[in-house]
Amino acid sequence: MLERGEIANSWRRERWDSLRLLTPKWLTRLPGFGYRGTDPDGYMSVGDVVEFIEGFASSSKAPVRTNTGVTSVRYEDREYRVTTSDGEMRCATLVIASGACNLPAVPRLSESIPTSIVQVTPFEYRNPSQLPDGGVLVVGASATGVQLAAEIHASGRPVTLAVGEHVRLPRTYGGRDILWWMQASGIWDEPYDQIDDLSRARRLPSPQLAGTPERTTLDLNALADMGIELVGRLAAVREGRALFSGGLRHLFSLADLKMERLLDRFDEWARAAGVDAGDPERFPPTRIPASPRLQLDLRSGAIRTVVWATGFRPDYRWLEVPVLDEKGMLRHEGGVVESPGLYALGLPVLRRRKSTFIHGIEDDARDVIGHLVRQLASAARRSGA
Repeated sequence: MLERGEIANSWRRERWDSLRLLTPKWLTRLPGFGYRGTDPDGYMSVGDVVEFIEGFASSSKAPVRTNTGVTSVRYEDREYRVTTSDGEMRCATLVIASGACNLPAVPRLSESIPTSIVQVTPFEYRNPSQLPDGGVLVVGASATGVQLAAEIHASGRPVTLAVGEHVRLPRTYGGRDILWWMQASGIWDEPYDQIDDLSRARRLPSPQLAGTPERTTLDLNALADMGIELVGRLAAVREGRALFSGGLRHLFSLADLKMERLLDRFDEWARAAGVDAGDPERFPPTRIPASPRLQLDLRSGAIRTVVWATGFRPDYRWLEVPVLDEKGMLRHEGGVVESPGLYALGLPVLRRRKSTFIHGIEDDARDVIGHLVRQLASAARRSGA
């Protein structure tokens, strides 16, 4: 196992100070290793996650080579040649487990932002104190965007949040964490080959959730109540002016509708399973600002910082095997990549809806490694070994 830095490197180096997992501690588990503390309904901090992963690596005696960066992978003579910072390795099979969040997905229009404005991504952001005084434009309203908008606003800075497609969820439903419902109802276990629009499912933004001790819901209504200004999707930057889409009504309605449908599924499951969840809860629709602004002069000095909470993307610059599509994503069928003996783990909806969550890796790994073992056994039989 090759790790470019220390164990849990991305959690050590690429997370903001106050970040907590979206999943409760009881749901944070790896094969044979789970949370054993006294606060199962809480949410792990960055330090907790580092400690958790270190503990799993130690207990499983994982053969991790730390500080070993991979610079290239080539397929030659029916084997993979892996060039690392510590020399070359050769192997018949290779599992890519580098994840889907290696680089921030910053749009090209960032190049048009006036140079007087500081631009940061979630990889660089640590806390509000590193930002200049003055207004902040947060672009993106998924989990990262809503959390950073709330934190920065609490520091006393005016915040404008540019909202695109998003997934709205309450933190709790029927007295239980919303992710308990996802787990118990079986939705998270839905297999990839039974999802109608798999490509879209793999592109969905993370839900608007935060792991606070109070288990509060952090949706757009909550942000508006704080005094955060909501605007539409950032569509362009022209002559120093940020131009926003006028489609907030449609975006809000779509997110509300999808949340209602999901809650309906929970209610149907609870009735069929005999789970007492009380009367079905429903939540007020997302409020549309009376007159959402359509543009913002970035040269006026009102905005001093832009935070790009626009998602992440994998980094395959080291992969010299022709297995990427036109968007630079790995072509695979449930983790089996289009090259002999090449596999992937840790990608969105790899084999189930829960694939990118920590607890989702175990079932995926069993399936993918099962395929790998069968392929090795078949190759051995063919060679007479």
